[in-house]
Amino acid sequence: MGSLTREEIDGRQALRHIKHVAVIGAGISGVVSAAHLLRAGFNVTVFERTAVVGGVWDYDPRPDRDPPFPNVRPPAPNWEDVEKEGLTSDEVALIHGPPTPCYAGLKNNIPTPIMRSSLLHWPEGSGEFVDQKAVHKYIEDIARLHNVIDKVEFHTRVESVSKLIGDGQWTVKTSTFSRTDSGHTLTKKTRNFDAVVVASGHYHVPFVPDVPGLSTWKQRFPDRVMHSKQYRTPVPFSDQTVLLIGAGVSALDIAKETVPLGAQIIQSRRESKFDVLGSGLPEGIKRVAMVAKFIIDDPASEAKPQLLEAGHAIPGKVVLEDGTILEGIDHVVVATGYITSYPFLGGLEQPLVPWQDADEKVVITSDGYITHNLHRDIFYIPDPSLAFIGVSHLVSTFSLFDFQAQVAAKVFAGQAHLPSESEMKQEHKERKARFKLGDRFHSMFAAEDVYIEKVLGWVNQDLVQAGVQQLPGMDKEWRAGYKVFQERLKSSRPNVLNNS
Repeated sequence: MGSLTREEIDGRQALRHIKHVAVIGAGISGVVSAAHLLRAGFNVTVFERTAVVGGVWDYDPRPDRDPPFPNVRPPAPNWEDVEKEGLTSDEVALIHGPPTPCYAGLKNNIPTPIMRSSLLHWPEGSGEFVDQKAVHKYIEDIARLHNVIDKVEFHTRVESVSKLIGDGQWTVKTSTFSRTDSGHTLTKKTRNFDAVVVASGHYHVPFVPDVPGLSTWKQRFPDRVMHSKQYRTPVPFSDQTVLLIGAGVSALDIAKETVPLGAQIIQSRRESKFDVLGSGLPEGIKRVAMVAKFIIDDPASEAKPQLLEAGHAIPGKVVLEDGTILEGIDHVVVATGYITSYPFLGGLEQPLVPWQDADEKVVITSDGYITHNLHRDIFYIPDPSLAFIGVSHLVSTFSLFDFQAQVAAKVFAGQAHLPSESEMKQEHKERKARFKLGDRFHSMFAAEDVYIEKVLGWVNQDLVQAGVQQLPGMDKEWRAGYKVFQERLKSSRPNVLNNS
């Protein structure tokens, strides 16, 4: 894969002649990316498959469709899914632009003083933790204030991003859903861009572990087994016994919302150094070993979906890895996270290739977590005119993604230069060599300030030489707030190592 937008300067790469940039996604990563690119003078088009900006913070009472059980690797794209005969316009709209995992009670878990964009402060009087509506409005305000809204094509999903060897532009193919008096239309377009920013997030494809018997429970009792992406409110779990699988933010929130309504929560999880949320669980939560298998009491009965009457538990047993047996479970909520997938990248996504076998071009492999071949979690090494914002994990999110967007804008403008391709490849290779099983490759747990200073030093050195204003980095308020946050994280898990 080559590019006509690069030239070599003293052994480093400078991007040239970039004017038109596509941004995929209008969540916080996409909005701040578009805003900084617009401020730098680029022509920007943002593609958003839903009807609004806000990404994961947009609450839609409709849940997404159930994922497959199990679902352990990035799925092959099926762009014809919306053309199946017999679908209503509402069904097509749900498939074409599915709802996010946002639930009604969602709040930020990173304090607002360190979860903010440089483009806009939170409204005066905002607390450290605010509800979904406040966060969504904050993103909308950034988009309006910086004229991003006018650049967004809503109800538009990106189906292909590609560049032929020797081409100077990326070809982007899209599909736009529109309602009509008689139903709906799907409009296909193909356009070319000098650069592409992937800011589509990673909360789209649920990860469902391949636990023996789980798929049978889902098939037999579909309304009693769900992934947390389908969770919207705690009401259906009132006075129920709920087996909650997972130890992430959604598991914590579901427990905190359902317990006051009388739910009996049994949390099954695997021990992990990243399990930093256990202290926030409500009293009375029973924490148990990871599930080993699900058993149906009468496996010989007719294997068709059953709707159990209220007050009747699922007729089966759950065996844990330590041999404990659980019975009397009313609901199972699988809160095991998400698979990172960029289906529009075509051959750069290889769902059957193990992460250890990733070559120097692939972006996604079978693990569905590592985004390969990125320099500083941003620039695609074989062709840096493809950038990713929002890949880094266990970070201050809004603040870091805003910083990465500023860096991308400077590199796209040719004001900040990248190392040579061989140097970036070597750095990435060494980073992978440090990666250990059980780590999170993109984690910056309690150490993103180190990352920021490293990147800032590189970028500002080039900006000084170019005679343009330096990037300010994080302000004193952020650094003070992050230090407090950092110490709290380190004290909760002192052995968690940064892998950035």
